[in-house]
Amino acid sequence: MSEKIRPFVKWAGGKGSLIPQLNNFYPYELKNGIIERYIEPFVGGGAVLIDILQKYEVQEAYAFDINIDLINSYNVIKNNVNELITILKEMETQYLQLGHEERKIYYYNKREEYNKKELKENEQSIERAAQFIYLNRTCFNGLYRVNKNGKFNVPMGNYKNPTICDEENLRKLSELIQNVQFQYGDYRRSMGYVTENTFVYFDPPYRPLNVTSAFTSYTKEDFNDDNQRELATFYRELNERDAKLMLSNSNPKNTNEEDNFFDDIYNGFNIDEIYASRMINANSKGRGKISEILVTNYNV
Repeated sequence: MSEKIRPFVKWAGGKGSLIPQLNNFYPYELKNGIIERYIEPFVGGGAVLIDILQKYEVQEAYAFDINIDLINSYNVIKNNVNELITILKEMETQYLQLGHEERKIYYYNKREEYNKKELKENEQSIERAAQFIYLNRTCFNGLYRVNKNGKFNVPMGNYKNPTICDEENLRKLSELIQNVQFQYGDYRRSMGYVTENTFVYFDPPYRPLNVTSAFTSYTKEDFNDDNQRELATFYRELNERDAKLMLSNSNPKNTNEEDNFFDDIYNGFNIDEIYASRMINANSKGRGKISEILVTNYNV
């Protein structure tokens, strides 16, 4: 496992570029082998999960997400990686030999095929995982977005030679996540797995800094300020179990110094800043280094 393993999907708000900073905030107990269990209630692209599994000895890990296709894909990579690679290789061969207009037909046919079916809880589908990965690798900006009906609606991207089947990384990821339980459900489902020697990392949909950055459509449900408050209450409940907790979110003070939303709902916990390259608005002039917050219930 000496070669770095990457997330298998591109994911809006993914933490890959922030890993070096996040490492500085991991709890002492994780770095010194005291933590027995690691939990991510919003696993998303899994950059932090992958980082921790490669660096530290945790006996077991649990990952949750409300995106059922994402969870299906993790479970297929874990349990059926050979079959998945076979299908993805075939898709890659078919797609790359097509001209631009033929690729558009191929892409939108695959998108329509994907949208015709919905997975049921506890159902596992290798074919659907392959469709999910194909769309992620070939859609515009690698964005996963659905409409209010839960239908994937991202247009085709313009990539000359996209890697649809990253075989080596998929095999290494499959080996790495063998002791991880991936479950479909919202963050509350993680409650039953949190004990004293547990590290929980929350990466919820971020509170938007402004209207143009209000992207939370990984699923057909939105995540508003009331949801953020409910999550803060949940965070406090887990704190009572003496688990180690870390949570990421946007820093509203980037655009409004008087916005104390997170200071209020996480009052009593440590709130630190880290810096990320993000878009504050749709205008390219709004791009650059902005701060995000990390809320921890332990001293670093």
